[in-house]
Amino acid sequence: MSIEGKVIVITGASSGIGRATALLLAERGASLILGARRSDRLAALCEAIVAKGGKASYLVTDVKRRNDLNRLVEHAVERFGKLDVLVNNAGIAPISLLDDLRVDDWEDMIDVNVKGVLYGIAAALPVFRRQGFGHFVNTLSTAGIQIVPTMAVYAGSKNAVRAISEGLRQEAGPLLRVTTISPGYVDTELPSSMTDEALRARGEASMKAMAIPAAAIAEAIAFAVAQPANVDVGEIVVRPTAQG
Repeated sequence: MSIEGKVIVITGASSGIGRATALLLAERGASLILGARRSDRLAALCEAIVAKGGKASYLVTDVKRRNDLNRLVEHAVERFGKLDVLVNNAGIAPISLLDDLRVDDWEDMIDVNVKGVLYGIAAALPVFRRQGFGHFVNTLSTAGIQIVPTMAVYAGSKNAVRAISEGLRQEAGPLLRVTTISPGYVDTELPSSMTDEALRARGEASMKAMAIPAAAIAEAIAFAVAQPANVDVGEIVVRPTAQG
């Protein structure tokens, strides 16, 4: 069980779960390729990792653009010679009641939460097949386990990725691995993507009341990544004990 020497790409790496995962995996010896939209945060994160003796590089990445994912994966292979793990972590949650007809928000969630993961799979799967090894880690949500009002489309996007991940696992064969991580309330910037001010305030209040640190999810990802090649961790659910 080791992370030492693995080459790992993380999307949504500039904050929250992505950032915490990058820091933890770098401490445990992984080489990181980090993708997100905010170049200043990516640069600062890479500098922090390198300052502690780690290995990291980054590319500004918008998961809505397929070519950005292709470039991110290509950069990993060119820089480090292989790709062991792709963490499809980028996600948004502009939740709302369906009656509000925030169709633009619905489309954004589909583009980022679903198509962004598919673009990641399309970029990494051929590399994994050529290598004969590889591991997909896809971030879901407990919102997809317990469906509640305002989260229909968000939960739908996460459950779409759950179905895609299971199909991918079955098609992957004995050489590739697929893991899904379902976080509950985690202390991240996710509420900032909510366009409904009242729901954003409610989400921020819930986080303050019960959220666990992003490092808890990073530990779960590290656990899955560190398993021997013949051990496939299917799904991990991590939520606060206070969450209903």
